[in-house]
Amino acid sequence: MEDTLFLVSKVFWLFARPNTFALLLAVVGALVLVRGRRWGRVPLLLGLGWFVAVLLTPLPAWITLPLEDRFPRPVEEGHVDGVIILGGAVEQLLTERRGIPALNGAAERMTEAVSLARRHPQARILFTGGQGSVISGQQTEADVARALWASMGLEGERVVFESEARNTWENAVYSHRVAGPKPGERWLLVTSASHMPRSVGCFRRAGWEITPWPVNYSTAPGGQGWFDPPFSFRLGQAEWAVREYIGLIVYRVLGRTSALFPAP
Repeated sequence: MEDTLFLVSKVFWLFARPNTFALLLAVVGALVLVRGRRWGRVPLLLGLGWFVAVLLTPLPAWITLPLEDRFPRPVEEGHVDGVIILGGAVEQLLTERRGIPALNGAAERMTEAVSLARRHPQARILFTGGQGSVISGQQTEADVARALWASMGLEGERVVFESEARNTWENAVYSHRVAGPKPGERWLLVTSASHMPRSVGCFRRAGWEITPWPVNYSTAPGGQGWFDPPFSFRLGQAEWAVREYIGLIVYRVLGRTSALFPAP
């Protein structure tokens, strides 16, 4: 069942990505108009309307802010027994082809782990990430993380790698199984701020009350810098936010989160 859901989710998102879907709508509408059918204006305008909205309005920031502001970082770190770092920041195939650990736009997940490990030398560090794509290479995300952290001096018995998880739900379930947290222990969860609501919901459903430690913010409150990033970045930002909202709905329907929009 899990394998089927994983495959369906990948195929669905291949076509449901807002930018891809909008482009397909626009192309279909244009082709229909060329054939003399006036109703083609509807899909054409809808498709182009998405790109115009992203270009001329703060739509990407508007839909991303509620996700990123849902779980603020604690003012005081306090005692920390362990740190969980979710995969999604490394590129396995690119690492294999180039021979050095490759990171993407969520790289703060990896660097924050090193910083926290140095500030809390007694804390356990748990990375969770396997093969997140249908077409996978020989390396897992955990393999890349291990090589990267070793080059930065983060290694040893307290650093643990979970290499089977393919999505956020499996991150939560498998991490809990590997770590075996004891009652009263305080674990920090490190992931992108916009991904934190869904992540917290999954970990709570898996029976683990963690402390959110968001990183990788892409918006600033108050409207500052909302139009500074290039158009391509804002397209990706809007698409990621839509992906998270869809994920929250689907995970709630599947019973993988504790609430539709988990809160502190």
